[in-house]
Amino acid sequence: MNTYRLAIGSALLAGTAFLATAARGQQTATAPGAGAGDIGPVAYPTVPPLVGTTTPATARPSTKPDPTIQKIVGEISQEKVTAILKKLESFGTRNTMSDPNKPDTGIGAARQWILDQFKSYSPKLQVSFDTHQIPRSNRVTQETELRNVVAILPGKSEVDKNRWIMISGHYDTVNLRASVGTPAQRNDAPAPGVCDDGSGTACVMECARVLSQYDFDATLVFVAFAGEEQGLVGAAAMAKRLKSQRQEITAVLNNDIIGTEIRGSGEKDDKRVLVFSEDPEDSPSRAIARFFRSTAQKYDPDFAADMVFRYDRFARGGDHTAFNVEGYTAIRVTTPAEDFTFQHTANDTLANMSPAYTTRVIRLNAASAAALALAPKAPITAAPTGGGRAAAGAPGGGRAAASAPAGGGGAGGGRAGGAATGRVGLSRGTGYEAVMRWDYPNPPADLAGYVVVVRSTLCPEWQKEIWAGNVKTFTLKDMPIDQVVIGIKAVDKDGHEGPASAYINPPRAAAADAAAGAPADGGGN
Repeated sequence: MNTYRLAIGSALLAGTAFLATAARGQQTATAPGAGAGDIGPVAYPTVPPLVGTTTPATARPSTKPDPTIQKIVGEISQEKVTAILKKLESFGTRNTMSDPNKPDTGIGAARQWILDQFKSYSPKLQVSFDTHQIPRSNRVTQETELRNVVAILPGKSEVDKNRWIMISGHYDTVNLRASVGTPAQRNDAPAPGVCDDGSGTACVMECARVLSQYDFDATLVFVAFAGEEQGLVGAAAMAKRLKSQRQEITAVLNNDIIGTEIRGSGEKDDKRVLVFSEDPEDSPSRAIARFFRSTAQKYDPDFAADMVFRYDRFARGGDHTAFNVEGYTAIRVTTPAEDFTFQHTANDTLANMSPAYTTRVIRLNAASAAALALAPKAPITAAPTGGGRAAAGAPGGGRAAASAPAGGGGAGGGRAGGAATGRVGLSRGTGYEAVMRWDYPNPPADLAGYVVVVRSTLCPEWQKEIWAGNVKTFTLKDMPIDQVVIGIKAVDKDGHEGPASAYINPPRAAAADAAAGAPADGGGN
């Protein structure tokens, strides 16, 4: 966890921590209890029946859970997770600025142990330190050599091996109540950080152990960041480097504080985890949050991944934000039951958190990462604007365009509600249809086709879907495109479905409208 307030630059939506279960047709979410102040049931508008003007030439692959992913989920071990947490606790502190030369305690001993563990998991893992020299600043009290610990499992597909899926957490800790002594002495004060963020580090390590026994199309990257407690320093340095190298990243699944199931108030909340994602409503990060939630429903239906439509908690930050700032697709996975009594103190210990809860969250991460690495990436649903804004995850970075597909591919702006000119876009057809065109450059050999997904603009989750087949254009009859959101997701022959890429109606820019001859007040057609 980090209390550093990092401005994102876009307005935040009023998020919600509970969502109605996705279902066909109308959905109703009822707030618990009937006490004073209840508004009553919230009914989402229904979506018209999905009727295509053509019949797909091929059948849709099975949507049943993948036996390999089920096996991966089953191999995540609570015993192994507990052992990792105990070892991390034993270093006393993992403060980024603690003495790195002590053999058994401090940041140096911790990062070397994590590196050695990565190396022990599989010879397929490419293990290294990602090293940065951090100058002294307000929160970095001395010039510091910072080392993120990285393990890379290369993908096997020629088409997808350059596409990364990252699982991350931060291994550094801090004790904000250590107020006695010199800065160096305070940096070496006890800060076990078992929940914040030993739990996220355990997620990274256990996922690396299990997933490295398998092969995937895309590349999986496991990262334990340092410097989070000083303002996302390690993550920011790595994100900037990857952007400069034009590295494509489908998603960063960042885990920070996934160890407590009882709030400081005493209330137990152990049947769900929160998934934060940045605006706008159909951002690539929001698409990955939906993907994470749907994967959780498939592989652990009794443990919910509840989406929160904000980039993070109020006045708080995490390492995913550093990647968002560079234009990458990233989400935060965190407990709904934070205990502020122990955070950033000498009492953030194994005794004050739940390895069982942490293990369940790790299983969702393993399933989601495996599903993303096996599935095709999102199709392109909008043409580049030419304005230099790259899709999230696409080489070149930059803030994600609202219409960019999750995982990149070079999409940009364009009016979803206008004419679908060229290769991609959404139009009305004869006036009462939804005519979709999309693109998928260099598709994998096992691509089976595409699914069209639809939801009300008010609904947080996709409500209906229809198989389109292996085509790049599809028309829905009697579909009011102004009242719904429409997206496309790719599916391979084994039934692995990638995240959806939505057609969006981007904000009208006055300058662009003026150049196109549109009225400055937004009027017109």
